[in-house]
Amino acid sequence: MTIVDNAVYVDGRRTADPEGLDETYFLLRQREGMAWIGLYRPDAEELRSVAGEFGLSALAVEDALTGHQRAKLDYYGEILFVVLRPARYLDAEEKVDFGEIHICIGPDFVITVRHAESPDLHKVRQRMESQPEFLALGPDAVLYAILDQVVDEYEPVAAGLENDIDEIEDGLFGGDPEVSRRIYELSRQVIMFQRATGPLTGILQTLAAGTPDHSLAPELVDPLRDVLDHALRLAERINSFRALLQNALMVSATVVAQRQNDEMRRLTESSFAQSEQVKRISSWAAILFAPTLVGTIYGMNFSVMPELEWVFGYPMALGLMVGMGLVLYWTFKRNKWI
Repeated sequence: MTIVDNAVYVDGRRTADPEGLDETYFLLRQREGMAWIGLYRPDAEELRSVAGEFGLSALAVEDALTGHQRAKLDYYGEILFVVLRPARYLDAEEKVDFGEIHICIGPDFVITVRHAESPDLHKVRQRMESQPEFLALGPDAVLYAILDQVVDEYEPVAAGLENDIDEIEDGLFGGDPEVSRRIYELSRQVIMFQRATGPLTGILQTLAAGTPDHSLAPELVDPLRDVLDHALRLAERINSFRALLQNALMVSATVVAQRQNDEMRRLTESSFAQSEQVKRISSWAAILFAPTLVGTIYGMNFSVMPELEWVFGYPMALGLMVGMGLVLYWTFKRNKWI
C-alpha cells in the first residue's frame, strides 16, 4: 500500500483515520486541523492528487516521483520541500544502505514520501502523538521530529564504519592481501555517507534562521539547534574517517612496497649466493681440468711424443700438473672466487 498512515490532528491529538485521501481533504477543511499523510513510493496519480489539493510545486512533485535526489531544502512560498538521505548499517554485509525521504510542509499539512525502509516514521508518529502539546506546534514540529530521527539513525552507521576502520587498522600489518581493496570499498561508503549527511548542517541552519514567509515557533528553535549540534559533530566524525582511510591507504601502499623491497632483497641475496657457489664450482673445475688435460695428452699411445724417452719427462709432467693447479688456485683465490 502506498498510503502507509493517514490522519487528521486537532490541537496535537489524532481525531480521525480517513480511509482515503478525499476523506482526509474533507475532514481537514471541516475540523481546521493538520493532516499528516505518509506515502511509500506513491504512483503519479496519488501524488498529483495530493499536489492539487495542497498546491505543491510541480518541481517538488517531479522530484518526489523520480527520487534519486540529493539532500536539500527548497522554499515554495509558505511550503517547504525537504529531501533527506537516511541511512542504516547492514552488519551482515558490512555496508551502508541509503534511503530517501521527501517531506512537504505547509501551514496545515505534512506529506512524507519514502523511497526506502529507513527511516522508521512510525516511531516518529508514535513519539509525536505521545506529546500532543508539542505536536500542536504544527507541521514544523513534525519536520523537527523527522530530522531528529534521521540524525539519530546516522549514529549506528557512524559506529559501524568506525568499527570497520578499526578492523582495517588492526589488519594493516597482518599481511592481508585484501586490505587495500577493503580500504577502497570503505572509502567509497564513507564518501557516500558524507554526501548524504553533508547538506544537513545547511538545511538545519536555514530552518533555524527562518525566512519572511516561514519562521519557526520559539519552542522549536532550541530543539532544532540541538539536532544541528549533533549534525556538526557527525560531520567532524566523518571527516576524521576520511582522513584515517587516506592514511591507511598510504600506509598500506608503503607496507606493500616494503614487502616487495624485502622480497627483492631476498631474491638478490639468493642470486648472489648462487653466483658465489657457481664461482667456487667453476674455479675447482678449472683447477682439476689443468692436470687432467696434461695427463690425458701424455696418456695417448703415440710412439713419437716430446720428452717420451727423457728420464725427467714423467716428473716434469707431474710438476706441470701441480704447477698449473697452484697457479689457477692462486689466481682464483686472489679474485675471491674461492
